[in-house]
Amino acid sequence: MKIITTLTEIAAIGQEKEAENQAFRTFLQSKDADEIDALVQELDAIVTPQIDCTACGNCCRSLMINVTAEELTRLATHLDRTEADVKGAYIETGSNDSMMIMNTIPCHFLKNNCCTIYEQRFSECREFPGLHMPKFNRRLFATLSHYGRCPIIYNVVEEMKSRLAFNQ
Repeated sequence: MKIITTLTEIAAIGQEKEAENQAFRTFLQSKDADEIDALVQELDAIVTPQIDCTACGNCCRSLMINVTAEELTRLATHLDRTEADVKGAYIETGSNDSMMIMNTIPCHFLKNNCCTIYEQRFSECREFPGLHMPKFNRRLFATLSHYGRCPIIYNVVEEMKSRLAFNQ
């Protein structure tokens, strides 16, 4: 398996293969979900160790991150600031205050492609790109929307196409 990590190349291929990836999404939905989960997790275990996320940081530069109340509390404690102060500086809230997201893209806490709050990072950051999680077929839209952005997703999906003999 040839691993591609160049972000410009992955982004260009992502645009070029948009229709193919939509067809692949439909193809995957016709497959046994447990078998697809097993394949994705096998490929994730092969690909992820070969990708240096600190050489990329593209997820931190391009994703909107949801924040829970517990994560806000943990971050405020870590930063030794009040929750109100942290919320005012880094968080945007919805009309009912229960929906919270980081207020900038890229993330405030990304420096030199590294997370400055890594041990306190948000659950969405911990889980991304989520290939280790079950029910891959239920997350195809979201996963494939990151195909041209994340070297891990890109390489796993391309190897899946090969292993499943997908031909558009």
